[in-house]
Amino acid sequence: AVQLAESGGGSVQAGGSLSLSCTPSGIIYYGYCVAYFRQAPEKERDWVASVYAGDSKTYYSDSAKGRFTISRDKSTKTVSLEMNSLKPEDTAMYYCAVEIKRSYCPRRHQDFEHWGQGIQVTVSS
Repeated sequence: AVQLAESGGGSVQAGGSLSLSCTPSGIIYYGYCVAYFRQAPEKERDWVASVYAGDSKTYYSDSAKGRFTISRDKSTKTVSLEMNSLKPEDTAMYYCAVEIKRSYCPRRHQDFEHWGQGIQVTVSS
């Protein structure tokens, strides 16, 4: 079974940095997508960034572009999300997700079937 081990997150003041890590296990395919989503209280779960394991291509939402960096360590399969210049509006529960059936990275949370437990990120003003 696919499992995702998440770590990182925490609290920081606006302008600071935090990082998240996600290590998938139980995946036998060469190509799969690892994405980060976030969900603030009473809001939709929004896509943040993705990396496709097959070619290491990365994708960013408009809110993440220029501030966040997603990367994948090929040897450990760990995906990291480095978040810089954090804003209070980045405060949310962040989730790692994996999609193994497609040859590309979807952006809807409904298209991901495997999820981590979630990590809280809090940015104070």
